[in-house]
Amino acid sequence: MRDDNTRNTIIFFVCAALLLMVYQFFVIEPQDRQRQVEAAATAAATAPAVGPGLAAPQVPQAMTRDAAIIASPRVPIATPALKGSLSLRGGRIDDLYLVGYRQTLDKGSPPVELLRPEGTQYAWFADMGWTGANVPGLPTAQTLWTLAGGSVLSPGQPITLTYANGQGLTFTRLISVDDKFMFTVKDTVANTGASAITLAPYGSIQRQGVPDNLGKNSVVHEGGMGWFAGERRPVKYAKWAKEGGGPALTSTGGWIGITDHYWLAALIPAQGEQFEASYRLTKAAALNIFDANFVGQARAIPVGQQVSSTIHIFAGAKQEPVLKGYQTSIGATNLDEAIDWGMLWFITRPIFQFLAFIFHHVGNFGVAILVLTVVVRLIFFPLANKQYESMTKMKKVQPAMEELKAKFKDDPAKQQQELMELYKREKVNPLAGCFPILLQIPVFFALFKVLQIAIDMRHAPFVGFIKDLSAPDPTTIFNVFGLIPWDPGTLPLIGSLMAYGTPPGFLHIGILPILYGITTWLTTSMSPPAPDPMQQRIFQLMPILFTFIMAQFAIGLLVYYTWSNILTAMQQYVIMRRFKVDNPIDKLIRRITGKPAELA
Repeated sequence: MRDDNTRNTIIFFVCAALLLMVYQFFVIEPQDRQRQVEAAATAAATAPAVGPGLAAPQVPQAMTRDAAIIASPRVPIATPALKGSLSLRGGRIDDLYLVGYRQTLDKGSPPVELLRPEGTQYAWFADMGWTGANVPGLPTAQTLWTLAGGSVLSPGQPITLTYANGQGLTFTRLISVDDKFMFTVKDTVANTGASAITLAPYGSIQRQGVPDNLGKNSVVHEGGMGWFAGERRPVKYAKWAKEGGGPALTSTGGWIGITDHYWLAALIPAQGEQFEASYRLTKAAALNIFDANFVGQARAIPVGQQVSSTIHIFAGAKQEPVLKGYQTSIGATNLDEAIDWGMLWFITRPIFQFLAFIFHHVGNFGVAILVLTVVVRLIFFPLANKQYESMTKMKKVQPAMEELKAKFKDDPAKQQQELMELYKREKVNPLAGCFPILLQIPVFFALFKVLQIAIDMRHAPFVGFIKDLSAPDPTTIFNVFGLIPWDPGTLPLIGSLMAYGTPPGFLHIGILPILYGITTWLTTSMSPPAPDPMQQRIFQLMPILFTFIMAQFAIGLLVYYTWSNILTAMQQYVIMRRFKVDNPIDKLIRRITGKPAELA
């Protein structure tokens, strides 16, 4: 019977895999290709018309970053958190670096680049101004503004730009910046022409093409991000490129922008006014132009009058205290929703804040992870004890269960009856360990999310070879963890599977993944074995499989899971000793010392 079950199980999985492959090739993929063609045609046909009165983005000309910078006169930006410049051509904020963050761990590594001018590869910039139907001479991307006040944009030192269109309209732009990541832009238009006009303020965050390494993260959102029309409105790069950004929505209060894993560029209109927000997509040859924009309320400007509009532009790192601070200081509605808290936000948020609290006091993010793990284990200690006691009792009666199965193998009903009597006699409940696990699963998922979104983990050292907790383990077993001066990634054919990167090759296995695999095997081996031999083999292979899977993730996650496994094994060991159940740790001790078992 067991051999037949094993054979049938294998046949079932092989047939299921073949059916899935056939269905994927002949049904799913043709449907996906058809949807992509239809979405591309729809986006190309409708892109210029999306967004009331707001012109479609222009297809840029490729040039180097340095060439784009010197192509127009500029005003330097210098703050404790930012450096760069804004362009007088177009009056855009389009050249920005984050002073407090470096691109790599290398000495002399340049700061993280956030915004770059139009015309360069992967341009990312903020544009703002006025839009209106049948109003000639409005400033455009090619308009050359005049620097009328200030010389360097820095905290407490705003600049003033002016532009007269020669047709009775004079535009004034006052730009200020704080010591963190917030720009304030006050646009004023004075009408000295012959007739009244109507204009509406607008803002646009554009990204012209996306680097290949972005938009691939399945855990943390990257793409369009905003809070408007009463809720969080994310759209991933892939969906945005395939289907467009969706319809424009009217909102009072909120913001819209584009985010990467740790960085955000966002527009915050006047929070007391109604505006229309939308994600637009303009398709060009081999280039997608992503545009997160808003258009504010129209303003009538009689002859001899002027009107003003003030917006804020956030351009910086998604630091949770900073984002929440702007919610208070400028009333930016739910700006901290730029951080991808996930579906379990009600658990993720407090854990994130508690981890930040620990880090603030211990000063090392790796130590903070260890402390957080201990606190979580202590909170769940009573539940885990119930779970492990149930598992230990099941393991203790396992030999008796096997005897009953062998004795009544031809009488399933009698076998089940005898098993129930055994459970009753030994006070064992096979389901008692399930409920504690169900309660703990959401917290473990939330912890996984927290360690993905925590910006403090980026480039944070721990101990020894761990220089960046947000990167995969840099060591590999194939050069004895760095003792042999050789890069396995240089091997032909399989080198890419062994190379270190982000993520590394599937065969790149470092010290922490191996420790994680060992501790996972240890906790698994302390659990009762599965009743079916095939299931037992699967569970035996799971630690090996998860070792390769987890090796692709940030080493900070491995620190958490390995340390959690160690604490779990310790708790299981104490309980198994109390119930006099043999376990792998005692077996190892006996093998080393040669002493007989003391549990029997």
